[in-house]
Amino acid sequence: MCNKYVKVGKNKDITLSNDRLIVIIAGPCVIESKKHALSLASSLKKITSELDIPFIFKASYDKANRSLDCSYRGPGIEEGLEILAKIKRELRLVITTDVHNEIHVPKVAQVVDLIQVPAFLSRQTDLIKACALTGKPVNIKKGQFLSPDDMFNVVKKAENCGGKDLLLTERGVSFGYHNLVVDFRGLEVMKQTGYPVVFDATHSVQLPSSRGACSGGNREFVFPLSRAATALGIAALFLEVHDNPSRALSDGANSVDLKYFKQILEYVRVIDRSVKRI
Repeated sequence: MCNKYVKVGKNKDITLSNDRLIVIIAGPCVIESKKHALSLASSLKKITSELDIPFIFKASYDKANRSLDCSYRGPGIEEGLEILAKIKRELRLVITTDVHNEIHVPKVAQVVDLIQVPAFLSRQTDLIKACALTGKPVNIKKGQFLSPDDMFNVVKKAENCGGKDLLLTERGVSFGYHNLVVDFRGLEVMKQTGYPVVFDATHSVQLPSSRGACSGGNREFVFPLSRAATALGIAALFLEVHDNPSRALSDGANSVDLKYFKQILEYVRVIDRSVKRI
């Protein structure tokens, strides 16, 4: 098996590979406002720059999979992409966001550097094909209902449409109702595709729909799971981060508090360099 390298960014600024230095993908679950997104992106950039860790900013313009139709979804594609473009331009950051509909893909591809396919939609053939056809790198999150082996079929779908720069993300598997569990063997299985593997530490501690109208979470386990995944040698660590998780408009229960972000990364950085002997 060979480790494939995926370069992301306008100037191919960031390289992702299972045997290269770890990359951090982080940001709020959803764009809450232009001011908030810019402020948080700036804080995350400052911390990752201090630790010399490559950073990709993530935020959603629309959360189309909320439990209730009255839940906050985001500013929408037009305003959301304008905000992401502003963050990319002013902070000179590499940007990613998720798409829920293939109709949105062409517009999203004009702004972001990395397109994300949500876990719930990882078997949506038309969406995966649309993302692959853009020529942009695509991060496909493994569905909570899929085995790691199933991702080989997902990869084939993308490759058959010209997808060459793929990332595969583990984010836990359904374990009964309202609960997820991480089988770390899955990271090793997905590595057999040759593509870079990402671990989503914050969605892995989510308790889906456990609060009835919204999801809960055990954010206290983000830190140990991040360390464990990093020890296996991964290309990137995905973290949803908020400056006030208790007031976040989406996924606050499983988001990392900004004040602990640097501490987590300091440990991850040491583990990553030790495992990869870099």
